[in-house]
Parts: sequence; C-alpha cells; structure tokens
Amino acid sequence: MSEASVSEVPFGGRTGPHDDALDDAASVMPIDEVGVLAARVVANVETVIAGKRDAITAALTVLLAEGHLLIEDVPGVGKTMLAKALARSVGSTVNRIQFTPDLLPSDVTGVSVFDQASRRFEFKRGPVFSNIVIGDEINRASPKTQAALLECMEERQVTADGTTYRLDLPFTVVATQNPVEMEGTYPLPEAQRDRFMARVSMGYPSAVDELAMLSTRETSSPLDRLDEVITLDELRGMIRAVRHVFTSQPVKEYAVELARATREDRQLRLGASPRATLQLIRAAKAHAAMHGREFVLPDDIDALAVAVLAHRLVPTSRAVGSHDRDSGPLIDAIVGRIIAQTPVPVGSARRN
Repeated sequence: MSEASVSEVPFGGRTGPHDDALDDAASVMPIDEVGVLAARVVANVETVIAGKRDAITAALTVLLAEGHLLIEDVPGVGKTMLAKALARSVGSTVNRIQFTPDLLPSDVTGVSVFDQASRRFEFKRGPVFSNIVIGDEINRASPKTQAALLECMEERQVTADGTTYRLDLPFTVVATQNPVEMEGTYPLPEAQRDRFMARVSMGYPSAVDELAMLSTRETSSPLDRLDEVITLDELRGMIRAVRHVFTSQPVKEYAVELARATREDRQLRLGASPRATLQLIRAAKAHAAMHGREFVLPDDIDALAVAVLAHRLVPTSRAVGSHDRDSGPLIDAIVGRIIAQTPVPVGSARRN
C-alpha cells in the first residue's frame, strides 16, 4: 500500500474533518449510488464476519460520517477482524498499531530523527499517517500513549517539534478494546471516549455461524480472499454525498433534546457533550444516505442514539449498585428510556 502524504501547515490551521477538495457541491454522488456502494461493502465484510450485520453497518456509518469507531468486547469475538475487513473493502491506506504497555507516543505519531547528511532533523512518519488506522487493544497502552491520538482524532493533524503535519482525508481510527475489568487494561479517559463517534459490541456468534466458521477457517483466513470493492475516490464521493444530506430544524432540535435529557437524568452523573450532539447528527446523515434518502428522519437519530451516546455517559454509583460491575447494559437501558420519553417531530415512524 502506498504511504499517506504529509504536508506542513502553520499553527491554527484546519481544525475539523472537512476538506475543501471533497466539498465540491457540483460533483456530489447521487444518493442512490451511495446506498448501492454501501450495500456492496457490507456484503463483502459479511463474507468474513457472518451474523454481525448491525456491527458492520455501524462501522461503515462511522466511516462515511468521518468519525472514529470503538469496538469493545471480550477477546476472540472478531473485533480486529471487523476492522481489517472494513479496511480491505475500501481502497484506502491502512496501518495497524498493536497497543502494548511499553508503546510510546512517538511510536504512534512519528519522531524527528537527526540526518547526518543534511545536518538537520527529519520527521519520520508514524503509523497514524493513514486513511484507516486500526488501534488494536487500545486500552492496553498507558494513558500517555492513548493521549497521542487526541490531536489526530479531533483535528486530523500531528504536531511535532513545533511543526504541524496534516493527515490525509478521509481519516478514521477504528480501535478495539477489552473490558476494563480484564488484567492489564487501562480505562480510556472521558476526553478520549468522547472523541469516538460510536461504540459497538460484537457479541458471541450464533451456533450456526460458529459451526460454519470452523469449516471455512481450517486452512486459511477469509481475509486472504477479501477483495477491494470500492475505490478511494468512490469512498470520498460517498463522504461528500453524506455531507450534503439535509437535516431539518425539528430533527436538530430532537437531537439536542436527547442530549440535554442525558445531562439532566438522575441516574447519570455525566451526560452527553455538545460534541456528541454534533456527531449524532453526522452519523444520522450517513445512516440516511446508506438507506437512499437525501434527508434525515428522527428514526435515523433513534437508530444511532445508543451507539453514539452510551459510551460517553457515566452513571451514578447509586444507579450502578455494588453488585453490578458492568454498567454498559444499564447505560444502554437509560438511553433507550430517554429515547422513549422524548417527544419526536412529525414524520417519525415511532410517532406514527
């Protein structure tokens, strides 16, 4: 795979995910084509991971919405396999980082090395310079190394020795992590969890899918037979189309009301941030485009609210209780209750 290019920009440069080169309204891909290409990618990934369409669709939604994905579950259920399969299905540059306790921040972003010939320091790019970065077991690295990704994820750039280097777009981090109760893990700080657009869990496969896996993986990995099904230009065209999906004022107000409800809920001591509201809208636009619509419905918000909001929320100690160490299902239930209690605008299937 070709390496991502690096360009220097002054401080105070681009601070968001948008790239002017991708925002030409005159060349927006038809929304029907977005749905066709998205279905092609999902079907391709399903040849590797069967029975996990929801997780695959969520991963592609985050990629098209220019966000970052956190895949959290126990070891051995296909977290890294999903990330690799998605990366191989699109024509983009891909790098994988195995996070370990001794990993340094410079191992992620890169380091300046003194060149004896030129008598000056030369920046050597780290694996973060790629369209898709797979961060495997991200919570096994120290908090200092985890923090090395913060600038990359939020501003799509790396700053080293006073120089800022832009990352190529699209840029998405697909990170996997094991439950924090497992040995040798460091929980992600709230600031970093908030930078992930969505969190999904793989879950165990069904008996039928697990039996089929035993037959198909006896001699080789299905990843070896996985082909690229869309090009990088097509991926950029899909992202451009997602940006132009229309979101009405009532739908925006509905998203804000959901976020505000999490901040006022008695079972939560930390609610959703304004960044969460913004990313919920972006994800909803991608969800609408993947379903062939040029506008967002409240149902798009409902479909993604748990994945986008739940990992950012912190329950009160009274809500969790001393007997329950895993607060994930509790928070999912709280978000589900908030969705059910929040009035929706006209046009929602739940309202009708």
